[in-house]
Amino acid sequence: MPNSPGIIPLAIRALAKPSEGVTSPWSIVCLGYLLTSWAIIPHIFSRNKQPVSTLAWIWAVILFPFIGPLFYFVFGTERMERKKLRASRELAASGIRAGNQISHHSRTLIATLSEGERAAVEALSNINDYAVSSAEATRLLIGGKQFFPALCERIDEARDHVHVEFFIWRDDPRGRELRDHLLQAARRGVEIRVLLDQIGCLHLSRSFFRELVAAGGKFAWFRTPHPFRNQWTFNLRNHRKLQVIDGRSAFIGGMNMGWEYAGEDPAIGPWRDIQIEITGSVAKKFQMIFADDWFFATEEKLLDGRYYPARTQAQRLLVQPMPGGPDSLDDSIQMSLVHLLNSARHRVWLTAGYFVPKEPLLSALELAASRGVDVRVLVSAKSQHPLLIYVGRSFYDELLRFGVKIFEYAKGIDHAKVGLVDDQWLLVGSTNFDIRSLRLNFEVSALIRDPERAAELESTLRQDFEQDSHRIDLEEFRQRPRTERWKESLLRPLAPLL
Repeated sequence: MPNSPGIIPLAIRALAKPSEGVTSPWSIVCLGYLLTSWAIIPHIFSRNKQPVSTLAWIWAVILFPFIGPLFYFVFGTERMERKKLRASRELAASGIRAGNQISHHSRTLIATLSEGERAAVEALSNINDYAVSSAEATRLLIGGKQFFPALCERIDEARDHVHVEFFIWRDDPRGRELRDHLLQAARRGVEIRVLLDQIGCLHLSRSFFRELVAAGGKFAWFRTPHPFRNQWTFNLRNHRKLQVIDGRSAFIGGMNMGWEYAGEDPAIGPWRDIQIEITGSVAKKFQMIFADDWFFATEEKLLDGRYYPARTQAQRLLVQPMPGGPDSLDDSIQMSLVHLLNSARHRVWLTAGYFVPKEPLLSALELAASRGVDVRVLVSAKSQHPLLIYVGRSFYDELLRFGVKIFEYAKGIDHAKVGLVDDQWLLVGSTNFDIRSLRLNFEVSALIRDPERAAELESTLRQDFEQDSHRIDLEEFRQRPRTERWKESLLRPLAPLL
């Protein structure tokens, strides 16, 4: 039996001599194969992805001529270019400190730090392109039952503006309740801006905010899938949960808007999440982050000084803003986490809604535990995305061997993204410890030096570890069924898509 000539030689023959027994439909299929494969492969090389990722996408395009290119356009984009506000210079000209300008209050607080902490603060400011700032007070909000009333209270007190940014907003009793508070604020003359991720809110119609817009409020989608403006970025999402009230108070954390996030959906059950309210000068920098996102969505510039009011009260806490996203060539949040792990002296406790660490973070966890730091990772044993549980468990064996302590939260879904570093610093934000958050999503977190809140978070996490979680034992884990191991191994390569 003669050898097959192969699809590419056959395609060439079919195009050159269509009459020699090769049907016209087959010629079209072969031509489509050649065009899609040959056109996309140079583009894949031009993106300068990691070598393993580059080779994987090239093989996907070659072996699956139509499905491969389609998946590449939907899931292959890891970076995007977007028009940024870049308002630091304009604000500075108006006497407003923003971006990398360090205030007098912050310098005074930095001077009280140890040499090691000062070096860490300097490094983090450089990594994140936002200088460390200061705050008057913080309030840790555990769960939706604390967060939703606190946010509504601040909206009711607002005098000038309310800026709200979420990844998910549900059309349910909780979602409608917050919308109604915003509506009442708009009717009394407060500027309202609502920015939502279009992919995260596929279930939500713009008409949900019709009354709010009619009352003078503004609503916009953060549109990552916009082929005419920023190419094909379906895989990149705005995962930030950020709310700024009157430029003086900012809420940061992992809370979306809906009754499931308050633990009130019986189909899902208890839901653990954490948000923090920060009042003080640093709110201006979180305002800058919102303004950048709002400009991308609407091209409206938020440069008026009233959005960035000066603070006269004593600023007693240091706060490092940590924004990150695929519009930056630097994985700033991952670099910050690695730096914190390397700088920790005796403790790093982390809780991750989704845990799929990239290699630098994986190594940093192992190295910290190896030098005697108490490294603990709390992962939810139940998830809205159960496949990610298996992916996360594929890393357990290696981490446990190096002394990292792993706990699985068993009381419900733990969606919080928080951390404790030694006795002074706490981390709260929207960033999961997975590939999507560390590279593909727009995220925002805050690193805060606040011994009082750190002690409060320690108490919460200690209860999680000791009462509401199951600690993973290495020997017991190695005895898990073979089918579990196969699931972990098969799903691990899909981690960036989940």
